[in-house]
Amino acid sequence: MFRFYFIIIILVLLLPSPSSLALEVNDLYQANVVVDTQDRIQREQAIKEALQGVFLKVGGKKSVLAHNVLKKAQKRASRYVSQYRYQRKDDQLSLIVSFNEDKVNQLFEEANLALWGSLRPQVLLWLIDEQGASRSIVASNADSLIPISVNEFSTQRGLPIVMPLMDLTDSAQVVLNDFWGYFPEQIQQASERYFADTIVVMRVSDSSLVDDDYNKTEGNVTNDVSCGLLCEQQEVVSPKVLDWRVFTQGTRYSKKYQGVDKISLINQGLSDITELIYQSYALLASAENDFVIEVNNVTSLTSDTQLFHFLTDLSAVKTVTLIRAQGDVRQFKLDLIGSKSSFLASLKLNDKLTQQFDGFNHTQQFNNLENVNVNTSSTEQVKETVLGETVENTVISAIVTPVDKSIAETNSSVDNSSYSNANSIDELTNNDQLKMLTETIPLRIIPKMPVFYWEQG
Repeated sequence: MFRFYFIIIILVLLLPSPSSLALEVNDLYQANVVVDTQDRIQREQAIKEALQGVFLKVGGKKSVLAHNVLKKAQKRASRYVSQYRYQRKDDQLSLIVSFNEDKVNQLFEEANLALWGSLRPQVLLWLIDEQGASRSIVASNADSLIPISVNEFSTQRGLPIVMPLMDLTDSAQVVLNDFWGYFPEQIQQASERYFADTIVVMRVSDSSLVDDDYNKTEGNVTNDVSCGLLCEQQEVVSPKVLDWRVFTQGTRYSKKYQGVDKISLINQGLSDITELIYQSYALLASAENDFVIEVNNVTSLTSDTQLFHFLTDLSAVKTVTLIRAQGDVRQFKLDLIGSKSSFLASLKLNDKLTQQFDGFNHTQQFNNLENVNVNTSSTEQVKETVLGETVENTVISAIVTPVDKSIAETNSSVDNSSYSNANSIDELTNNDQLKMLTETIPLRIIPKMPVFYWEQG
């Protein structure tokens, strides 16, 4: 009997918490590079590659690697190393390099580049693989290169990505056609057990999604008999198409790619999704702001202490000053690293401090996207953004769907001290490919002084 209760307790402890939407990524300033030997010259080259990998994880987007400050730093990468060691696993030798966090952050500040903090959203990836007439949702433990590739990408970019278990529970709740058809309510219901902050549905196909014209030009070898024996020597290549949709914070994003390599298409899609998420949560090192917030439900000295430590530990906050205390209400002046909007976006990843709107918790449910028609003139406050079609990983177009003019006019009349996600996005997407974010319309207007509720305990 004791053993039975012990097993039950262990199982309960292993279940994910409904509030565990975000994860603390602890190895942002560490990278692994495969090497052949422990030779000094090869070690120096591996350290340069490792620093490049850290820049990518901390910077969130590939374009940071082209900045002159970071390019110069890569040439003297050893200056930023705190320690390194070798590791051999399955007959493969790797160099594990850890870099000095303060020195790396100083480089980003010098370059005026945004930093992505260690608290990052949990991403749930539903990937449907269509091969001919067969479709299947790829499980996290599938005997395939896809889960391995996704895990490697997750590690390299510092973005927590999980794939579904596809166990008995999923089998009872998941209907493949719901995911293939992008039905929001059904996807939300099937995803609830994973408590993810962002849900991604990705489809990759070598049949039904492939355009006929593309199939003719890039598909099987031509039947022209004039090519003779050369035809037999050409490899038959099957064209593939991948598309995805991300449902997050009241906006639906989508993009489509064409190519011939499934893994490359998946990695390209995940890379664009990572940059999409990064633009909401990154902190611009040079943008320092004073920001006043109000917190309710602070009812004891213990709560006061816990709240103060919580605020000072946030990566977006430099200093915290208590400016008013009355009853269970506290007002703080925060000296921020980055914009106010980035700070508010990062707070959505915690379960202790919840922003209030008109006396209610600010929540943006995934199933609010059901039956959205972005081409109508209704006032539905949900926007769909198509990021353009990509052929062989090259963007050829970008289309942003129009938003309701009445909403836009309402937002334009708001005082400048009101805050929305669009502000930080404008700062971060200057000279960026993903410019569609600059026109995102928030679901609610945040008050001049944001009000939060402190969850004690």
